[in-house]
Amino acid sequence: MSTIGYESWAVDLAEVGPVYPFQGMEVPMVVIGVVFWLGWHLIQYQREKTHLAKAKKMGDQDQIARALERY
Repeated sequence: MSTIGYESWAVDLAEVGPVYPFQGMEVPMVVIGVVFWLGWHLIQYQREKTHLAKAKKMGDQDQIARALERY
């Protein structure tokens, strides 16, 4: 199986051009990467928002208010 489109390396590589795997797939790979990156940030935002909402409700509110008023 060839991922670069050449079945034989018995050619002049100066005339071949790019010799890296999946040539021509740069744009779709960038699009997939950006979608993954944005999706990860959205998921992280939701998880952190939920965590902070839970953390805000933790503890005795009166005791926290008294501790804050001291300073």
